[in-house]
Amino acid sequence: MQRVAISSTGLYVPPYVISNEELVASFNQFADIENAAHAAEIAVGTRQPIPQSSIEFIEKASGIKQRYVMEKSGVLDPQRMRPRFRVRPDSEISLMAEIGVAAARDALARAGKQPADIDGAICACANMQRAYPALAVEIQAALGIQGFGFDMNVACSSATFAVEMAVNAVKTGSARAILVVNPEITSSHLAWKDRDCHFIFGDVCTAILIERLETAPAGAFEVLGTRLATTFSNNIRNNAGYMWRSEDRNPEDRDMLFYQEGRKVFKEVCPLAAQHISTHLAEFGLVPNDVRRFWLHQANLAMNQLIGRKLLGHDATRDEAPVILDEFANTASAGSIIAFHRHHDDIKAGEVGVISSFGAGYSIGSVVLRRT
Repeated sequence: MQRVAISSTGLYVPPYVISNEELVASFNQFADIENAAHAAEIAVGTRQPIPQSSIEFIEKASGIKQRYVMEKSGVLDPQRMRPRFRVRPDSEISLMAEIGVAAARDALARAGKQPADIDGAICACANMQRAYPALAVEIQAALGIQGFGFDMNVACSSATFAVEMAVNAVKTGSARAILVVNPEITSSHLAWKDRDCHFIFGDVCTAILIERLETAPAGAFEVLGTRLATTFSNNIRNNAGYMWRSEDRNPEDRDMLFYQEGRKVFKEVCPLAAQHISTHLAEFGLVPNDVRRFWLHQANLAMNQLIGRKLLGHDATRDEAPVILDEFANTASAGSIIAFHRHHDDIKAGEVGVISSFGAGYSIGSVVLRRT
């Protein structure tokens, strides 16, 4: 069996920023328009008015202050409230593949690698732009990688689940190196008209280069182990899929976009995630206080604070568990990878860190790393 390392990560940041101020102004204008249009029903109690949003509400509920998006004008148009993307012909690279290639090239450059050094690509994200051909194969072809590619989806845990797939391929010798790419254009699956969640998501793409430790650059992170777990829950869900036409569904139905029972998710996922990480560390004779840094999924600041307290017995500092969601918002599977990408340079040789994600499923993934 080969020893395996994360050699580098790459990051693509979209060109537009939506601040909480802009988002609240747009949402409240939308709410005013809708409430005026349905004033008669609201007056007799057959329809509930759409409540106003506020910067204070968003930041208290999530810790998010802004988000990056691929397209801004459509989201902020109170008559539209969704991104405005042009249809690309089949002869042109798809939008998700385009940002996947950008993040992958960043990861390759940081590791001093070429496409000829890579044997496969995994596209792992919460939503796929299309059913087929696989986005990973398109990314692979655009990069010039000779080998294989496939897509996988485990919602917000997609990146860590894909890391295990890549680690196992390299460990067993079926590949020298694998690129895991996480293009998250979550602005297209977010219900921007729903006050309870209109602020949650942002767009981004990350990439992770996994290869044999013996060929990895100095300072790479050896993967000591990966651990995955799932348990079924309806508390985070999106029912959009190819069968909607056969079910005669209205594509505007609320459940055709992201929705969740936020309080239930908070109550149930936090202890599951903390226990999962502690149990994984115990496999290596480690306890949470042996860990130099936790790169946690970036969904909600209060969730990460609670998980940190359960693991460490005290409030985790931003040095112990970095926060990037205030800048990026929830970026689904990419969040923990952004945290790692932005906050690993100061980790010393021999120190241990944990990348962990958790989300719909429920799904939880963890990767225990040691700096070489």
